[in-house]
Amino acid sequence: MNYALFDDAGKFLAGRVMSEAESSMQVELDSGKRVKVKAAHVLLRFAQPAPPELLSRARALSDEIDLNLAWEFAPEGDFGFADLARDYFDSKADAVHQAAALIRLFEAPHYFRRMGKGQFRKASEDTLKAALLGIERKKQMAAQIEQWAQELAQGECPLPIREQLYRILFKPDKNAPEYKAVVEASRRSQRSPLDLLKGAGAIDSPYQFHWKRFLFEHFPKGTGFARVPAPEVQEPLPLAEGVEAFSIDDSSTTEIDDAISVRGLGSGTVVLGIHIAAPALAIAPGTPVDQIALQRLSTVYMPGHKLTMLPDEVVQAYTLVEGRASPAVSLYVTLDEASLEVRERVTRLERVQVAANLRHDQLEAHISEASLTAVANGSDPIAPRPSGADQPASTDTPRIPFHRELAFSFRLARHLKGQREVVRGKPENFNRPDFNFKLEGRDGTQDEPPHGAETVVISQRQRGSPLDLLVAELMILANSSWGAWLAELGVPGIYRSQASLAPGIKVRMGTKPAPHAGMGVSHYTWASSPLRRYVDLVNQWQIIACARHGRTAALAAPFKPKDAQLFSVVSSFDAAYTAYADFQRGIERYWTLRWLQQNTVSELSATVLKDGLVRADELPLVFQVAGAEPLARGTRLVARVQGLDLLTLDVHATLLSRLDADPQDTDAGAGEDDEELAQASAPLALAIDVQAAEGPGEADEPATGATAPEANPPSV
Repeated sequence: MNYALFDDAGKFLAGRVMSEAESSMQVELDSGKRVKVKAAHVLLRFAQPAPPELLSRARALSDEIDLNLAWEFAPEGDFGFADLARDYFDSKADAVHQAAALIRLFEAPHYFRRMGKGQFRKASEDTLKAALLGIERKKQMAAQIEQWAQELAQGECPLPIREQLYRILFKPDKNAPEYKAVVEASRRSQRSPLDLLKGAGAIDSPYQFHWKRFLFEHFPKGTGFARVPAPEVQEPLPLAEGVEAFSIDDSSTTEIDDAISVRGLGSGTVVLGIHIAAPALAIAPGTPVDQIALQRLSTVYMPGHKLTMLPDEVVQAYTLVEGRASPAVSLYVTLDEASLEVRERVTRLERVQVAANLRHDQLEAHISEASLTAVANGSDPIAPRPSGADQPASTDTPRIPFHRELAFSFRLARHLKGQREVVRGKPENFNRPDFNFKLEGRDGTQDEPPHGAETVVISQRQRGSPLDLLVAELMILANSSWGAWLAELGVPGIYRSQASLAPGIKVRMGTKPAPHAGMGVSHYTWASSPLRRYVDLVNQWQIIACARHGRTAALAAPFKPKDAQLFSVVSSFDAAYTAYADFQRGIERYWTLRWLQQNTVSELSATVLKDGLVRADELPLVFQVAGAEPLARGTRLVARVQGLDLLTLDVHATLLSRLDADPQDTDAGAGEDDEELAQASAPLALAIDVQAAEGPGEADEPATGATAPEANPPSV
């Protein structure tokens, strides 16, 4: 009988030769299947034993071949497997022995290199030693992975896995032994990786988990700054004559970007000054301080802590602190006092004397719309008592600094808002409050982040308060004025735009001027917060060029039209700003869940948004309620809180009862960003793969009193 053993894509098969041509043959396998085999693939012709027996005996015999001894026997040059069989076994090695040698040689590429049809060459001694060392390391690594997987399954976390926790979960190297151990332990225990690691003690604190994950992804080299001096403004700047500027911020604010001044009250012509801190007069593109700002791109806010875009010593060199004449880019708007018609807009580079840093939290209890309106109408500038406007003011009611200036600015702000709403086609609604987070025992300026176990106090602050409106509208006035000026002079800038108020049309950032439908302005830039946003710093460089060079500013500005670096800034800033905002929302959600825990809250009133997704009435919390899926938007309900997960930030809740027979506000939440709502209730997204396991009418900035530790009035 005529049999043949052949190579079929690295797999050895044997069968009976049925027919044979010059370059091929037809072979019948033991299964009865007939295959066409090229002659070049035939390695051994034999007459006995039968193919199945030959393969079975050869595989068993190959395991007995000592590779080290075979390597010693092998000649230095190329050799065939039959040659090695005769040297290793005996000179009359039969087909079984030859096939055994072939299988053993083929399976040991670290000992023998394949050189062609049935031909091999033994590896050099150095190559063999390196290969054997690698094999031994793989064995040791496999044993290590097995040991770690067992420890994890038993509820213990090995130190190397604890140290690689965030990389394993969010940016895994799938070839790393730590990752493989977690995957294997998760598969065996039928538990999700996060649950497995939590149970093994790898996560000591949910808060630290979220905080360190953020640092791992966005600040892998730490949050400290390189020591760099704050550059001084080299050019002599005139002192603004007759200007007494004042800022309006919270007490925790350290980056005071903007201030205002009002001159000429009672004269019929009023000059409003909007003064922006001017680090761009000292910091040049490409300098060390600029590189720091470019790397961070924005200040990061969170309850009880913040990571500033610039080092504090740099911030303090340019911030508009009271009692100092600071460099500023000032926009002066001349207005008719009676009609509020704008007569002139002028931008100046100067030093501005800051007379006072007013604080929201100290003034808002004494300032109301009624009091500001009364002052604007000529009444005594004394605020009414906080307990009610109908009570007479007492002698202990504090006088409000710059009360007349604030009253005029508030009157102007309402006028500007009304003009924007005409362009928008509908009014801006501030029907939901902002929420302030206070961590007891912290003031929001400490260098170290919270520990996560602090007692959290959440308070509401109604959006659109007089001071909010005043500052927001004046910043919108400055940013829209400068945006239009840049466009007029042909100087590129970074713009915010929105094509329409239609659902799904988002605010975009780009280098081409375009209308912002949500704001109701024809041009809109961010230029009023250069100490905390890199885009504002870039725009300030361009505005300074306009102030210095006028019609020829396009030639002198740091960034030219179609500048690739400008496009790069837009892309990088957009990504970083989105990531920072996502983290802020996530960490605020953590503190909201902590508040629920601390106060043992089991029931929440809420309003339906869509598909069972609801918004809590008294907390900044969006969550899913089982059983609320059929309810219409705007339906008010009571949800029973059945569980909280501080790691995934999930709220497990069910419908307890409806508060409305029918929805009272079917448009509640209309125009919300569905992506943001989905994210607010989505579980923590892990990168580890284990089988077991801004909208229409947006406020382009958070309103004053937002959840940041420094609630800056929107430098919109």
